[in-house]
Amino acid sequence: MQLLCTLTSPFARKVRMFALEKGVADRVELRLSNPLDDPEDLLRVNPLAKIPALLLDDGTPLYDSRVICEYLDSLADAPVMIPSSGDLRWAVMRRQALADGLMDAAVSVVFEHRRPPTEQSPHWLDRWDGKIRRAVATLDAEHARQPLELGRLDGIAAAAALAYLDFRLPELDWHDASPGLAAWWLETARCPCVVDTAPPA
Repeated sequence: MQLLCTLTSPFARKVRMFALEKGVADRVELRLSNPLDDPEDLLRVNPLAKIPALLLDDGTPLYDSRVICEYLDSLADAPVMIPSSGDLRWAVMRRQALADGLMDAAVSVVFEHRRPPTEQSPHWLDRWDGKIRRAVATLDAEHARQPLELGRLDGIAAAAALAYLDFRLPELDWHDASPGLAAWWLETARCPCVVDTAPPA
């Protein structure tokens, strides 16, 4: 299998961490592909020109990160990282969606900041900032009720999102407002799957 990605994409990092925790990373070959260039190899796999995209050995394409993680979880019986049924499944899927939305908003802020200052939208920057802060606060409350775990998809997605905030938007300084989540992230950031997928400095 080939994973088309960049080393700085939080969604690709989510998949890479998931593969490591699942124990299938050795079956996934990384292929660096910059979606901003609309490269032909990526367009053949994903017409939306978005990463990550997974190309299976038989040529079947899979996207986006949620679908890819579901597929990777199906490759081995254990560990089960996405519960198949029950209340825990819906908690995991809901919290993954929240973390993915946080990443969407953060990526939007990063790309808006790359526009010339006179072309940036204060309105949209404020909206994205609000989404990020609400998402972090909600993850903090969720974690207090039911701790996040790297051995599940929701923990992986949360780790990818928080890592991206610290990497690209350190000025947000979300840690003080969400101490429980910050303590979890401080410990989680030392775990091998997080360390091994860190973006280039």
